[in-house]
Amino acid sequence: MAARVVIFFKTMQAARCPTDELSLTNCAVVSEKDLQSGQHVTVKTTPNHKYVFTVKSHHTVVPGTIAFSLPQRKWAGLSIGQEVEVANYNFDKSKQCIGAMTIEIDFLQKKSTDSSPYDSDKMASEFIQQFNNQGFSVTQQLVFSFCDKLFGLVIKDIEAMDPSILKGETATGKKTKIDVGLLVGNSQVIFEKAESSSLTLVGKAKTKEARQTIINPDWNFERMGIGGLDKEFSDIFRRAFASRVFPPDIVEQMGCKHVKGILLFGPPGCGKTLMARQIGKMLNAREPKIVNGPEILNKYVGESEANIRKLFADAEEEQKRLGANSGLHIIIFDELDAICKQRGTGASSTGVHDTVVNQLLSKIDGVEQLNNILVIGMTNRPDLIDEALMRPGRFEVKMEIGLPDEKGRVQILNIHTAKMREFNLLGGDVDVKELATETKNYSGAELEGLVRAAQSTAMNRHIKATATVEVDMERAEKLKVTRDDFLGSLNNDIKPAFGTNQEDYSSYIMNGIIKWGDPVTRVLDDGELLVQQTKNSDRTPLVAVLLEGPPHSGKTALAAKIAEDSQFPFIKICSPDKMIGHSEISKCQAIKKVFDDAYKSQLSCVVVDDIERLLDYVPIGPRFSNLVLQALLVLLKKPPPKGRKLLIIGTTSRKDVLQEMEMLDAFSTTIHIPNISTGEHLVEALELLGSFTDQERVTIAQQVKGKRVWIGIKKLLMLIEMSLQMDKEYRVSKFLSLLRDEGAMDEGNQIRV
Repeated sequence: MAARVVIFFKTMQAARCPTDELSLTNCAVVSEKDLQSGQHVTVKTTPNHKYVFTVKSHHTVVPGTIAFSLPQRKWAGLSIGQEVEVANYNFDKSKQCIGAMTIEIDFLQKKSTDSSPYDSDKMASEFIQQFNNQGFSVTQQLVFSFCDKLFGLVIKDIEAMDPSILKGETATGKKTKIDVGLLVGNSQVIFEKAESSSLTLVGKAKTKEARQTIINPDWNFERMGIGGLDKEFSDIFRRAFASRVFPPDIVEQMGCKHVKGILLFGPPGCGKTLMARQIGKMLNAREPKIVNGPEILNKYVGESEANIRKLFADAEEEQKRLGANSGLHIIIFDELDAICKQRGTGASSTGVHDTVVNQLLSKIDGVEQLNNILVIGMTNRPDLIDEALMRPGRFEVKMEIGLPDEKGRVQILNIHTAKMREFNLLGGDVDVKELATETKNYSGAELEGLVRAAQSTAMNRHIKATATVEVDMERAEKLKVTRDDFLGSLNNDIKPAFGTNQEDYSSYIMNGIIKWGDPVTRVLDDGELLVQQTKNSDRTPLVAVLLEGPPHSGKTALAAKIAEDSQFPFIKICSPDKMIGHSEISKCQAIKKVFDDAYKSQLSCVVVDDIERLLDYVPIGPRFSNLVLQALLVLLKKPPPKGRKLLIIGTTSRKDVLQEMEMLDAFSTTIHIPNISTGEHLVEALELLGSFTDQERVTIAQQVKGKRVWIGIKKLLMLIEMSLQMDKEYRVSKFLSLLRDEGAMDEGNQIRV
């Protein structure tokens, strides 16, 4: 760093820079009588401290003085009037030309900060133009004017230019650090934002900031207690976090904006809240703010809106202070539908819901946009939420968290039995895959409840309930949760909210299916074909079949049997007996809920029983509910969501009425369920039921042989049970008498019942 030739040496007095314009030149200002502009000097302030400056002459400077700007005096530790030794300095251009210089930059005055992006490439070009052929030292401070803004700079690092480049040869790639260098036209200037600065730099002439990965390195699905949501997590990651993981330079160049909102919806107990909580743990972000929707609401005017503003206050303050360097702020809204209902629909005169929605809209994506927030909303009722919140830029990523499939159920059960497996408390006969197969349409919460119920059953075996309740410690040490504990809990304790409730349809087929002839077999075979079509055909995700026939012919029992044999995970019977006393609107809502629940399962079967009763049809008048009719017409034709399949089985005793109502067209096909119409079929049914002895059946067969009868299987069963209450010798005659009493023996020898 020592000068090669000293041609000037003088003691001079430090002075204040005469004008602001001269302060921006980064030069020490001298009299024309002392030095010429463009010369380089060393200024020795103490025996051990020398500083290199480029000088500029000006007529206002008194000879014998050297004027410095405030940043220069700070850097060199100079005071006004201090005597310094000034000597000429010559740069060795083979070693001291600047190849690359890293400069720390910030606004000179904090009050002049703004969030506008500054192009570092233009800044570097302007810097070289302003300060070309000037000397710079590491730690040097200076002021730089760019775009009518003043910036404070500190030289952080200087690399010498490769000597091969100066000779016109290919660069060797060798890098040499130097303390003092000369800025030339092809030097590279790199800007680095000062720590905690709110300055936003764009372009290539800036340092690649050391980025802390947004994803925690120890993130693990199973350890976090999440199972069956792999696809949902990957979809959320692709949409919401890919832009946050990518290098900011590339994101800037693409003009890409981060996703600010995620809406998780689906049935209760499927892991929405758990997933939102774990997203907060997964990310290296500020501690998530978790808010229950109803907590926001306040009876005082303006307080609910103020509560919303408080949630975003920290993110706003940090973005103003740090700009793009701000950390990610996560706000989690549980039960979002409580505060974000459709505007204009509230019955309350205060309109508090509307103003809360307005406030939330403006905060997520209003005029002053925040780019450092991620809002996660959760709801079971996405249909209630204001549509303005659902557009891109707000709750942009909408993810259904549905019931887990079999693979997901295996994951969830493994998570909840892991601790027992670790401490050898799980019986060897417990097969998680078997349990996953048996728990169709169980939500994650219900699977956790199943494990708890099995544990309770196992622990209960080791409790002695005498005068006091005690634990048998000797046996308790050998505690094992066995397969029987799980199966017992499965059958008795935990039932899925969305799925097959066997009690629902078992009452309809408690007497079994009496296959009294080919007509019944054909109906069951056709039903099996329709089930297979629903399962296997991608062209017909919705299959609707109508079982029609006279009253008491067993239509409901056959529909329930077809549904049971399908083994679909979701089977529901929509029947009039569950809607007694319902108004037309509540009946429509109940029917719609059955179908909405069905859409949540991969494979579903809905039995719409006794349609004319659902429609409140009576022949006198005639009268029926047009509201229910229109609802059924829409639901029977509405295809399920993509990837879901639905089989609808309707039953009716009045096909002619449905024909007049134009409802038959809503069904894919119609299957006729006949009554027993011949004596042979009647005897076959008696034999299958096994109620009469062989001799009694022979007697009945002789009486009905060759005669035509007309009786439904349900009515037949009722007459048989009445007859069996008689003494043995009167049972047959009573049965035949009941057959005649129900109808009449006409001229064609036909018994009609």
